[in-house]
Amino acid sequence: MSTVIYPSPIFGPVHSRRLGVSLGINLLPADGKLCSFDCIYCECGLNAERRPKEKMPTREEVRTALEARLKQMAEEGPKPDVLTFAGNGEPTLHPHFPEIIEDTRALRDRYCPEARISVLSNATQILRPAVHDALMQVDNNILKLDTVNTEFITAVDRPTGHYDVEAIIDGLCRFNGHVIIQTMFLSGTDADGRDVDNTSDTFVAPWLQALQRIRPQQVMIYTIDRETPVSSLRKASPDTLDAIATQVRALNLPCSVAY
Repeated sequence: MSTVIYPSPIFGPVHSRRLGVSLGINLLPADGKLCSFDCIYCECGLNAERRPKEKMPTREEVRTALEARLKQMAEEGPKPDVLTFAGNGEPTLHPHFPEIIEDTRALRDRYCPEARISVLSNATQILRPAVHDALMQVDNNILKLDTVNTEFITAVDRPTGHYDVEAIIDGLCRFNGHVIIQTMFLSGTDADGRDVDNTSDTFVAPWLQALQRIRPQQVMIYTIDRETPVSSLRKASPDTLDAIATQVRALNLPCSVAY
């Protein structure tokens, strides 16, 4: 099995299917994965197989490395379209996430004011007021909601702690539209042979109802792009993704599709 582990605290730039030229900011250790989900489709592998020994980078280390890279890109190119918090797990787990967002905004404004700041998060920490407030300060607050079906969440997203999807949806509503919902659609089976297809109306209809409540500024739907830890998973077809996107747009919500 091939998985991706990103350098820390800065990596790239890389070309993102959804965001353009993206300079990555990885707040997790460089030698492994640290996440509050253990998704069976994660390109970084399963948590138990990628346990880090190194520590998270400090706020100061992130700020210093980011400033050096932004200064270089401003002088030599390419200029970033977006500064993206992503990497080896869940960025909002960093104890100084709010302060790092503050630092990043200041450095962005100094070196590349046209760039957007994005956070790719599984939304597990959004009920913490400090995390919520920090996410309100970024341009692209991209939060995961793969389904509202608790059995699918348990089988596929596999939260490592308490996770109440209804509480999370309520938390998403509290962004008052300043949120982009990101959803993975896939088919196939999990490691135990159970069906994990979330593309049928049984899954899509309640998810659409949640979107109506949340009223996000945008919805991003996507499917598997790289090798997954569980090899029996399958990509959702372009036709399937397009059909789901059509239903989202019928709610007067912008929807992008990454095949």
